[in-house]
Amino acid sequence: MRIESIFLKNFKSFRETEIKRLETFSIFVGANGAGKSSLFSIFEFLQSAMQGNVNTALAKMGGSRGFYEVRSRNADGPIELEIKFREARSKPLLTYTLAINARDNHAYVEKEILQYRRGSKGRPWMLLNFFKGEGEAVVNEWDNAVIDESQLKREAQTLKADDILAIKGLAQFERFPAVVALGNLIERWHISDFHINRARPEQEAGYAEHLSREGDNLSLVMEYLHNHHPDTFQKILRAMSERIPGIESVESKVTEEGRVLLKFQDGAFEDPFLARYVSDGTIKMLAYLALLYDPAPHPLLCVEEPENQLYPGLLREVAEEFRAYAYRGAQVFVSTHSRDFLNAARLEEVFLLVKRDGYTQIKKASDDPQIAAYMQDGDQMGRLWDQGFFEGVDPQ
Repeated sequence: MRIESIFLKNFKSFRETEIKRLETFSIFVGANGAGKSSLFSIFEFLQSAMQGNVNTALAKMGGSRGFYEVRSRNADGPIELEIKFREARSKPLLTYTLAINARDNHAYVEKEILQYRRGSKGRPWMLLNFFKGEGEAVVNEWDNAVIDESQLKREAQTLKADDILAIKGLAQFERFPAVVALGNLIERWHISDFHINRARPEQEAGYAEHLSREGDNLSLVMEYLHNHHPDTFQKILRAMSERIPGIESVESKVTEEGRVLLKFQDGAFEDPFLARYVSDGTIKMLAYLALLYDPAPHPLLCVEEPENQLYPGLLREVAEEFRAYAYRGAQVFVSTHSRDFLNAARLEEVFLLVKRDGYTQIKKASDDPQIAAYMQDGDQMGRLWDQGFFEGVDPQ
C-alpha cells in the first residue's frame, strides 16, 4: 500500500496544495510554523473520523468551533482533500476525494468519492459516490469479466447521519474490497508523538502488541515481544547495544503490585537501572526500535522531529532504520529540523515546506536544478540547507 500524492484545499495552512511523487520514505523540511504538524494532522483527522465522525474529529483539532478553526483563514467553501494510492504495484491507482462543509456549526460530508481509471484514457470508474449521507457503492469492482463501466453493479446506501464517512461503514463488508483496502490503510497508519515522560513510569500490567502514539505502553510492548517474538526482541537488544554504549540488555518485569517496569543492564555495573534513571536518548532509541521492528508493521508511519533527545551522531543510523522499515513494504513520512538527519537523506526523498502570504506550499527538492546538481556532485542535504540553498526554508 502506497500513497502517491495528496491534494489539500482549505485545510489549516494549506489553502490549495498538492504533494506529488511521494516516496516510500519522504522527509519534510520547513521553518517553524511552516505546516509540518498540520500536514501530519491530515492522517490523524481521517483516523479519528473513521473511529467516530467528522464532527468529533474536527473538535479534536479545533475545539468547539471545529470546522471553522480547521478551515484555512479567510477561506470559503468546504475543506477538501484527495489521496491517490495503490494497494500494490500491480494494482490501478485509486483516488479518494473528501469534501467537508458546515452549516450552523455542524460539519457534514458534502462529497465522498472513491474512483480509479482503467488504462490511461477514458473517464474514471466510480466505486463509491456519496453526497450528504446518501450514495452508492460498486460490489463487483475487481471482476475480470467487467470490461465496461455499465457492467458495474451498484448498491444504494443511506448513512444514519451526514457526518459519517461512507468508507467507515462499507469497510466492514468484503464485497467492497477497494473500500476495505482504504479503510485498513487509515485504521492502521500510525502517527508517532512520542513523549519521554509517558514512557518512563511503571505501567499497570496488561497487554500491548504495538507501541501507542505517545509511547506510554513501551514496557508492555517489550514484554509482548520478549514472550511472543523472541527473535525480534533479540534484534532490538543487539541494535540497542550497537547504538547506546554500555547497554547489554533490556527486560520488562512485572512487580508484585502488578505493574510493568523496564530494567536496563549496563555492562559496567552489576545492578540494572530502572527506566526512570536512564537517559532520554536511551528511552527514545528503544521506543523507535520497538516501533520499527514491529512484527506487523504499519502501512504508513508518520514521525515528527525524531532528532529530539537523540545524540546527533545517531541520526544517520535512525534515518537508515526508517528507510529500511519503508522498504519492507510500508511507507514512512518524517518531519525534521536536524541537519544531521537531513544529511542521511537522498535527493528524491526531501520535500520543502514554504509559507507565503500565510499559506503553505510544498515542493520537491529534486525539482530544484541547483540542489539536484550539488547532490549529483556528492554534496549532502543538511549542508545545502545550512548554506541557504533551500529557498524560503531557513535552517532553525
